[in-house]
Amino acid sequence: MLRNDPDVVVIGAGCAGIAAARALVAAGKSCVMLEAGDRVGGRAHTSGLLGAPFDHGATWLHQADENPLTRFIGEHIDHDTVRGRHLHLGDRFATRAEMAEYGHACDAFETAIVEAPQIPDRAVSEVVPKGGRWDETIGHWLGSQINAAELSLISLKDYVAVDLEGPNLLPSEGLGTLVARLAEGLPLRLNHAVTHLRWDGPGVTVEGDWGTLRAGAAVVTVSTGVLAAGGLRFTPGLPAETMDAIHGLPLGLLTKYGFRTTGEDRLGMAPFHSARRLLGPEVRTAMSWIFRPFDRDQIFGFVGGARAWDLAKEGEAATEAAARADFTAMFGARGAQVLGPAVITDWGTSPLFRGSYTHARPGHHESRARLSLPLAGGRLRFAGEACHSRFAGTVAGAWLSGEDAVRDLLAKRIAVTDAS
Repeated sequence: MLRNDPDVVVIGAGCAGIAAARALVAAGKSCVMLEAGDRVGGRAHTSGLLGAPFDHGATWLHQADENPLTRFIGEHIDHDTVRGRHLHLGDRFATRAEMAEYGHACDAFETAIVEAPQIPDRAVSEVVPKGGRWDETIGHWLGSQINAAELSLISLKDYVAVDLEGPNLLPSEGLGTLVARLAEGLPLRLNHAVTHLRWDGPGVTVEGDWGTLRAGAAVVTVSTGVLAAGGLRFTPGLPAETMDAIHGLPLGLLTKYGFRTTGEDRLGMAPFHSARRLLGPEVRTAMSWIFRPFDRDQIFGFVGGARAWDLAKEGEAATEAAARADFTAMFGARGAQVLGPAVITDWGTSPLFRGSYTHARPGHHESRARLSLPLAGGRLRFAGEACHSRFAGTVAGAWLSGEDAVRDLLAKRIAVTDAS
């Protein structure tokens, strides 16, 4: 039976909430994890809607040698990485020589970012090369398609701090499946949206349509998109410094689309190769594609940044149509016939998330550390990918942040119920 007076209430059952709850249970503390939705995992969610595991959100374990979730793979699943890359030039794919040229331009582009002075902090777009054949393409890829926002919106200091390297592992069962498995056995209540949190002492009180629960402390793991929109009310209101940190860490949008394919025509693409159609006047509207992970009859891809937000406002049908048109532009009518039923993600429109993952606005890299600072002597903590200064935007950052929040609670001896 789940307690109504636990030591700690964890709000949200994504990676940060799961990591926090596991750490509390391991320390012998009572906790209850309250999740507004009808499943665990948050922005890591796997479904079988395409006939095989399909990750709607988080897909890769980035920088796997240091990723805290890598150890949970064990022998349970396989993993794979992108083995080949292609670039579409509007009417054909780039030659090997052009791909080499593009690669050199990418190296120069990223070197300019890393070597640029970070004081004063400014937008990444202010320090990158401009005017070269590939520069706009690279900027679109590194901004909208990787960081889910244009480089003009992203802090240079934050970009450099969270610029992760490989290997990037793809779990064959789906990253969302892995995360959900790590929540098994935890004290969880689904469909329990928290709308109000009181932290005026001595403990905390959380409220929702389902009722009221009191605890000694709270770990809040909902997204900054939800917090900025007022989806969770606080009494007393949050300090100005905390609100400034929340607004300094907006969620970008990377909409993912997946298609089940016929399997009869594989377009000459080897399993798990990627393609990007990113050159010419349509650079800012271009998309990217991944072919047949684990040799499955499945193709998925992404559209990010401003275009993703615009399409999301029009509805899932608009995103699907845009994706089909982009694919057809690469492979013609033959390609159009390959794409079968589709799955389109809704991270931008869902009130439970309001975006995909955070970027720091120029001048706001330190907002990640500020958002993770304890409030009320430690009784209130925020956690999630937004709070991690190295693995921001990833399941690793969320996981480590959840563990850090509990470590701080235990060190301060806060996690003891005070319901008097």
